[in-house]
Amino acid sequence: QVQLVESGGGLVQAGGSLRLSCAASGRTFSTYAMGWFRQAPGKEREFVSAISWTGESTSYAESVEGRFTISRDNAKNTIYLQMNSLKVEDTAVYYCAVGNSRYAGSWSQMYDYWGQGTQVTVSS
Repeated sequence: QVQLVESGGGLVQAGGSLRLSCAASGRTFSTYAMGWFRQAPGKEREFVSAISWTGESTSYAESVEGRFTISRDNAKNTIYLQMNSLKVEDTAVYYCAVGNSRYAGSWSQMYDYWGQGTQVTVSS
């Protein structure tokens, strides 16, 4: 059974940093793209970042470009999201997801499996 477990969320002041992790189990994910999405209260889920199967290709939402960095360690079946210069508007539940191909983008239908999410709260 495929399982994705996010961790690393929490409460941080604006301007601070957090590093999210997503550990995958139940299959080998090294040949699939992976991504991060987020959902703020009262809003729809939105794309944050994606990384290709080897990690050589990454993409970001415009709102996080230059502040967030996605990476992966295929040996550990884990992806990461380093979040710097956090803003109050980054507050959301963050979800990791496994793509259904080697490359994936911002469209949620490109992803087959989703984690339960980790809460990130940025205070002013």
